Amino acid sequence: MSAQLIYDLVPLGSIVTYSDGSPRPPERHRKKLAAWESNNSGGRLIRKRAETRIGNTTLLASITLHKGDYGSQGTIVLRVHQTFLVNSDLKFVVKSRPVIGSVLVLDRVGDDAELVYVACHRADAEEWLTRHGYPNAVLKEVTADGVAADIVEGRAAA
Repeated sequence: MSAQLIYDLVPLGSIVTYSDGSPRPPERHRKKLAAWESNNSGGRLIRKRAETRIGNTTLLASITLHKGDYGSQGTIVLRVHQTFLVNSDLKFVVKSRPVIGSVLVLDRVGDDAELVYVACHRADAEEWLTRHGYPNAVLKEVTADGVAADIVEGRAAA
């Protein structure tokens, strides 16, 4: 599926992989392997940014994946995100969607909100918020009605 379909159909919190279709190079070719891995990986869908106009310039809509956190002893030193424009040539696959009953913690209200945490339930989300500084956070529960609406309206991606 295309990045545009991910933008249009897939809910935040979904696990998405992407690929350019090329075969993986051998481990001994480290530079080629590093280049291949930048076009063949995956992550959690954390943001969808709509197309915007700034003066005479139009910025295409985009999706952002959270690829991983790096650090030690419970301290995150580096958080890796990758953003793709909706006209990307890469092929995307949805591996999983947020579980019904889980709670998405978004950093702010609105369509430009970024997913910062996926909680098992509301109490977990509220407890997480007490330990992290997101004063404008919004909790959004994943419901069976929301999943059913996606399917009925044709937004359920394969």
